[in-house]
Amino acid sequence: MTEADRAAARAVTLGADNYGIISTGDDATNVLVVFDGPPPSPVDTGFPSPPVSLSPAHVAGAPVVGRETEIAELHAALSEAAGPGLIVRALTGLGGVGKSTLANHYAEVHRGGHALIHWLSAENPDEIEAGLAGLAARLDSRWAETAPPSAAAWATAWLGAHRGWLLILDNVNDRSDITPLLARLAEGRFLITTRLATGWRGIQTLAVGTLAPEAAAKVLRGAGAELDDAAAADLCRALGHLPLALDQAGAYLEETRTEAREYLRLLADDRASTLRDAATGTARDRTVSAVWSVTLDRLAEQEPVAVELLRALAWFAPTGIPRRLLDPMPDQAAANRAVGRLNAYSMITLKNDDGDPVGARISVHRLVQAVTRTPEAGNPHRSADAVREGWTNAVALLSAAFPAENALADTATWRLLLPHIDALFAESAAEDPLPLADALFMNTAIHLIQQSQQHRAVPYLVHALRARERDFGPRHPLALTMRVALASAYEESGDLARAIPLFETAFADRRDVLGPDHPETHTSRVRLASAYEAAGRLDLAIEQLGQALDDSERVFGRNHPCTLMARNNLAHAFDSAGRPDLAIPLYTEVLADHEGVRGRDHPNTLTARHNLAYARGAAGRPDQAISLYTELIEDMKRVLGPDHPQTLSTGNNLASAYRSLGDLERATELYERTADDRARVLGPDHPDTLTSRSDLALIYQVAGDGERAIPLAEAVLADRRRVLSTDHPDILTSLNILAGCYDAVGATDRAIALYEEVVRDRTRVLGSNHPDTLMARNNLACALAEAGDLATAIPVLHTVLRDRIHVLGRDHPHSITSRGTLGGAYRRAGDFDSALTYYREALADAQRVLGEGHGLTAQLQNRVNTRQDW
Repeated sequence: MTEADRAAARAVTLGADNYGIISTGDDATNVLVVFDGPPPSPVDTGFPSPPVSLSPAHVAGAPVVGRETEIAELHAALSEAAGPGLIVRALTGLGGVGKSTLANHYAEVHRGGHALIHWLSAENPDEIEAGLAGLAARLDSRWAETAPPSAAAWATAWLGAHRGWLLILDNVNDRSDITPLLARLAEGRFLITTRLATGWRGIQTLAVGTLAPEAAAKVLRGAGAELDDAAAADLCRALGHLPLALDQAGAYLEETRTEAREYLRLLADDRASTLRDAATGTARDRTVSAVWSVTLDRLAEQEPVAVELLRALAWFAPTGIPRRLLDPMPDQAAANRAVGRLNAYSMITLKNDDGDPVGARISVHRLVQAVTRTPEAGNPHRSADAVREGWTNAVALLSAAFPAENALADTATWRLLLPHIDALFAESAAEDPLPLADALFMNTAIHLIQQSQQHRAVPYLVHALRARERDFGPRHPLALTMRVALASAYEESGDLARAIPLFETAFADRRDVLGPDHPETHTSRVRLASAYEAAGRLDLAIEQLGQALDDSERVFGRNHPCTLMARNNLAHAFDSAGRPDLAIPLYTEVLADHEGVRGRDHPNTLTARHNLAYARGAAGRPDQAISLYTELIEDMKRVLGPDHPQTLSTGNNLASAYRSLGDLERATELYERTADDRARVLGPDHPDTLTSRSDLALIYQVAGDGERAIPLAEAVLADRRRVLSTDHPDILTSLNILAGCYDAVGATDRAIALYEEVVRDRTRVLGSNHPDTLMARNNLACALAEAGDLATAIPVLHTVLRDRIHVLGRDHPHSITSRGTLGGAYRRAGDFDSALTYYREALADAQRVLGEGHGLTAQLQNRVNTRQDW
């Protein structure tokens, strides 16, 4: 049988000699067609002109960028070069991701590769029949006047009699709707678009994802909106790089002449209206909100639990949602069916990390989440009550994920769930008050503090403080305890401007409510004093700590923990003020008291020994510090273990003592070992790990190894900016160290630029008279002097000396150093008399305050002794 004979057979009874009842296919409907003359033959009817039928306007007009790979893949599969037979490809993906637009674009680009391309909507069997009838009318206009079933049957016969055609079946909702059509054809090409990601066994699928950032920005600008790059990137990110949302936003921006930042504000303030409203000419059913509502309608009919589950998933982070979070759901079978339906309709994606079971992680497009958790009047899926129920379910799922015993110690679970708790918390402002979530958020704060991530704990502590003030009143002891905890977190995060007022009010309220001699009042005074010290307000710190020590000895006795804490903190304040002569005796008393009460191996005694060793090093006796640290670290390994954070801190400080002694080889070895140990034990992003790496960069710089110092300092700065709060003092320290690294290798211009940045930021964050700010101004002046700009450097050094004397006192080591630095600047300027004057003054102060054995004293003595070589 020839090809023509086979085609004629497939045409069944639609020949020129047949009239009356026509039957095609096993399950066909019988229809009566009456032609004025013989009906057209599907075999003899040729291809139409033009060969491409028009797609819907909303598809044809949409911009297409960033889909080159998909276009090439479709061409390889659907072209004639792919060979004979019936070839079917399905584009799958989330509603609004651009499947139909991609199909239309492929048809336009490759229209020459197909003798006929016909577009038909395939949402249900009636639309498929209507689309086939439309094809019949294109092929022979007489079919336009007949009933759709007969025209569709004839079109199917025509497809069976020809090859070289491509049918685009747009928005298929059920594979069974197109199965009869596919079963009747042996040749040809079908391109399907569908939101269904599953159920296509035997048909190859191509998942269409969101756009790359660059392509997304082009779509956003496609309607003619003028946007700067940063604004476009932020808006694209907020819209999740989803083509429909980008096109909708771009058209709105162009029509209303609205700026991208304003659109972002609209998204934040009124997301429901913003995602529902469209520019003139855009169909109301082609907005993001409307497209997904259709999907939710279908899901609600098929599996109502799926919509409920989506409303809970909307509150988590978009990616990495552990599927085991769903284990507490009462009906696991229904939960599994819900996950399956959501995945089938591309509303979620199932993934797995290395080592996970298949489908162990759930991802949800961030815009799907945003729409789902946004109430909209008249939308049954997003009523205020439904959205609130989704939030409540999300809280319940996260709360149930922790074991009843040792929940705070389960670091693996915290690591897995913390991104989702953060996301829930960030989006929960509209749900305040949140008593249901109080325990979850409080435990999160405690965990973050235990992990030395105080800056991340701050928002949770703010919530916890408001909750306690709401439940008990602002002066209740529980509220005051939470206020101190929040103040402490601010202090650890470097936000002293917020910490100190909280400490001050907590101290005043505890004194009024609990009495001046209550232990918690005493603790509040000590914490307030520590904050004053951190802010460089040393006089206030010493005054408060002196009073605290007197009161504690009077009320509690010499060996009470409150008394020991006050004495230890007063010693630390004296140390910060450059008074080791006052600090070391106090540290020695604290150590003796701890040893007498608790013994030499008690953790508090070990801490006291550590503090005394640190003070010896700060007093210019690194040799004594090394001796104390070396003995201490062995005891800590025995008592606490080699990986205990205190043991590792002692190892790092021992390295610093070797650096001060000038033994750079041993210092480097210890810094490297401690950095590795901290990364292994605490994690690569722990603040202590970053401190070790920062110290390691510094020792490389001191050793003249710029090739290792600069990349490491840059990496630590990047990591601290990523991990810590924006203005954290450690970030400013990293900037200062990196500037020093550049200065050491002769990159003076880069060093000066960084020092200027440090001065600006420390002045803004810490204040102009903070010791660290004064240090930054001193470093900048030294760099300017090294660059030969002595006219600028010398006045700056004079002001630094004046401010250091005012803030720290004349006898502080920094003040003495400033005199010596000023002498060095005058020496460079050729004013040797002034240089010698400042050197001699600095030397006299160093000999009097620090002693002959101090390193600074020896350095100044050398400057004076070698003046004839200047």
